[in-house]
Amino acid sequence: MRLGAGLGRWFRTLQRRRLRDPAFAFIFEPPPHNEWVALDCETTGLDTRRDEIVAIAAVRIVGDCILTSQRLELLVRPTGVVSADSVRVHLLRERDLAAGVPAQDAVKALLRFIGSRPIVGYYTEFDVVMVDRVLRPLIGIALPQPVIDVGTLFHKYRSRHRTPHQQLVEPVIDLRFDTLMRVLELPQRPAHDALNDAVMAALAFIKLRRLLGPDGD
Repeated sequence: MRLGAGLGRWFRTLQRRRLRDPAFAFIFEPPPHNEWVALDCETTGLDTRRDEIVAIAAVRIVGDCILTSQRLELLVRPTGVVSADSVRVHLLRERDLAAGVPAQDAVKALLRFIGSRPIVGYYTEFDVVMVDRVLRPLIGIALPQPVIDVGTLFHKYRSRHRTPHQQLVEPVIDLRFDTLMRVLELPQRPAHDALNDAVMAALAFIKLRRLLGPDGD
């Protein structure tokens, strides 16, 4: 949920005061013009209180360009067991993650990569909650950057352009990621791979900004 402009400024001021590590003060600087970072995490499950991050990927977006040469890809070594169910989703086994970095190091690297840029993703709230759970004990605050969810933008786009017939046959807008990519006529990569999902979210963001206008986010 987005905060109003005044409340947002107050919250960022409060976050800045609570920051325990001054080395990360750069996250409160004005973001570079027309830049964002698309983020995706793979996890051991969907329980934000118990499950863990096993992979993080992020790519920079500048204008209408996705800078895949400027990306972050990290395997994260979990402290608990990786269930067979989660392996079937992201295909990352415990042996694959054994050489991964600790979650604390991963989120610090992510913070340095993002800087003060707004964060873009699909179902972004989940990824942010998972990162914040690791980040708060380290630096005293959650991610302060604005967050843009492409699912929300897609809902806005579909709501504006649906015909009465479409409203009748589809009373609830389908926000599944594969539907979003198909409707926007964007190329799909194999899902549940952190880098693939981040790149696809970046593609959807760029397309939806064109369709909705630059202020659509």
